[in-house]
Amino acid sequence: MSNQALKDVVQKLADSGWDLIDAPAKAWLSVTDCADTTAKLIAAVEQANKECGSCGCEMDSLYGEALKLLRAA
Repeated sequence: MSNQALKDVVQKLADSGWDLIDAPAKAWLSVTDCADTTAKLIAAVEQANKECGSCGCEMDSLYGEALKLLRAA
C-alpha cells in the first residue's frame, strides 16, 4: 500500500473523536517521520483494537489495516 493509503487510514483515526486514538493519530500526521510518534500510535491502535475491535462499528476494520500499514512503513 502507498504512503497515501497510510495517511488516509491515520486521518480516519484522527477524525474518530476517541481520545485514545485521535490524539496519537493527529500527532503522527503532524510529524510522520518520528519513530516515537509511530510507536505511540501503534500502541494506541492496539489498545483500541483490544477495547473496541469487535463491536461491529466501521472502525473495527481500520485497526488491523492501520497496524499493518504502520508496521510496514
